[in-house]
Amino acid sequence: MSGYRGFCFYVEIGEDVKIDGSGEENLSKISSAINEAVRQAYKEAYLRKSIVKDPLRRVNTNDNTPAMITFDIVKGDSLKVSFMAKGAGCENMSALKMFAPAVGVEGIKKFVVDTVIYAHANPCPPIVVGIGIGGNFEKVAYLAKKALFRHVGERNPDPFYANLELELLDLINKTGVGPQGFGGIITALDVMIEVLPCHIASLPVAINIDCHAHRMRTVVF
Repeated sequence: MSGYRGFCFYVEIGEDVKIDGSGEENLSKISSAINEAVRQAYKEAYLRKSIVKDPLRRVNTNDNTPAMITFDIVKGDSLKVSFMAKGAGCENMSALKMFAPAVGVEGIKKFVVDTVIYAHANPCPPIVVGIGIGGNFEKVAYLAKKALFRHVGERNPDPFYANLELELLDLINKTGVGPQGFGGIITALDVMIEVLPCHIASLPVAINIDCHAHRMRTVVF
């Protein structure tokens, strides 16, 4: 993995999984194990330390921790740990908009395409685009990141959203941004959408972009 990247983890804990300790203690144990793995990887390899302790005072942690970890409780008896090595060039091009429902699908399409055009070469295209629709302010950002944990070519199980993914991919590739912003017909490798129910007066939409490397792995225990 590239040295300039930080780690994003998405952990799915099956409701039948048994871990020594109480609920909150379990999450703490898993977080500690993940952070120790990241710490060892960055101390023992020639990888750049990319995490600062405080967003304004900017003092480096010197071991690339803490990792950004999101937990989700799901059905089943397995522990699934997915991680993505993701840099700020693409993360900084994220966007979130709290639309009124009247904007509709066409408004969402415009928002996505405009975001990609504005990002241009910054996220190192060809990119992978994760889109969250629904939920609320914080949930929609989570959805956009969660979408990126799918593999390229893995469609949303709902045919409506699967078709919208392909339509957005076509629209993005027609922007002409191209690889590294030099122009061409491949600006994005894929578009993934995740959705949640939302309030009748709101239509939250978030966009999270990953670069062409899209370094993502999953381990199931």
